[in-house]
Amino acid sequence: MTPVECGECGNRVLCEKFSPAHTQVQWTAEAAAVCPRIAAATAGGRPSARVRSCPALRAGIEAAVREGRLEVPADA
Repeated sequence: MTPVECGECGNRVLCEKFSPAHTQVQWTAEAAAVCPRIAAATAGGRPSARVRSCPALRAGIEAAVREGRLEVPADA
């Protein structure tokens, strides 16, 4: 998995692309302390799976793909 940083809050997540439409995002424990969107949905001190998207982080992931830092498999 590849680290990708949010340009808005600096949160770092791990990402993997399986196809242009399928992105796996692994939120770290630090996300609740750094990302205001995750912090708002934190339950019991742990990030909630209910936070499905963050527009700023999505933009960071898309930029990583465009810049070649996060690769989409050629056979996808």
